[in-house]
Amino acid sequence: MYIRRTQTRSNATGEPYFTYRLVRSERIDGKVKQVTLLNLGRHFAVDQSLWPALCVRIDELLAGQASLVEIDLPKAAAVEADRITAQLQAHKAPAVPTAAPAQAQSETKPDAQPQSEAVPATDVQTVDVNTLELVRPRSVGVEHIGLWAMRQVEFAELLRELGLSSPIRAAILGVIIGRMAAPGSELAAHRWLGQQSGLGELLDVDFERMPLMTLYRASDALMKYRDIIERTLFNRVHDLLGLNITVTLYDLTNTYFEGTAAANPKAQNGRSKEKRRDCPLVTLGLVLDGSGPST
Repeated sequence: MYIRRTQTRSNATGEPYFTYRLVRSERIDGKVKQVTLLNLGRHFAVDQSLWPALCVRIDELLAGQASLVEIDLPKAAAVEADRITAQLQAHKAPAVPTAAPAQAQSETKPDAQPQSEAVPATDVQTVDVNTLELVRPRSVGVEHIGLWAMRQVEFAELLRELGLSSPIRAAILGVIIGRMAAPGSELAAHRWLGQQSGLGELLDVDFERMPLMTLYRASDALMKYRDIIERTLFNRVHDLLGLNITVTLYDLTNTYFEGTAAANPKAQNGRSKEKRRDCPLVTLGLVLDGSGPST
């Protein structure tokens, strides 16, 4: 087993780039051929000097055995080995038993017991629960509920109508659900999506390989189309739940800015609850409508 780098070209732009594959040499019909086990894509980032050790580690994980000599792999490469092993195990097709042997037996032995009355063979395996190891645990609870709610208002279809590309749409769903489950920055959401969440499996998206910059671009796209997204989702939620559009002012507060806040046209001097009349401030209002509080 080894990793092969191949140069290819984009069908759309003709731009050359390198792609990486995990391959294995096998003897087929008397000839040695290279069999591709997994396409690692163009964003495979493990240093070439670590490829041999990475392949050895993948072999160990697939076999369920540890090497006599400890393999020194950086944490990022070890995580990549776990991810590749999980993909190889997921792509492994289960064997499907056929009824041919039983049929042949019934033809050669007329006095044999009918197949419908045959007692199935018992296959009992003993497992030591203390030796079980949890590998790559993922959460799917919040992710599943978040996707269900988005489907009710056809959020993904709205993003497609706005002309956003498939990676940006997937990143937008990841950023939003990431803030539902683990509020934080784009960097924190990127770490959560790649290491803790099962959202990638639900969307068939590899968030581990998605560059962090894609999440930043997703946030920029949300800001760019904010008005139409907010207006469309409000109307759809209103129709779905039958909400009353009654708005009631609940409370007011203000906060001040250090400096001139020249880039914020809403920042003006006024009465400050912190007694900072020398600083520009903005006033915030909390209102209630049929769906609850909002600002």
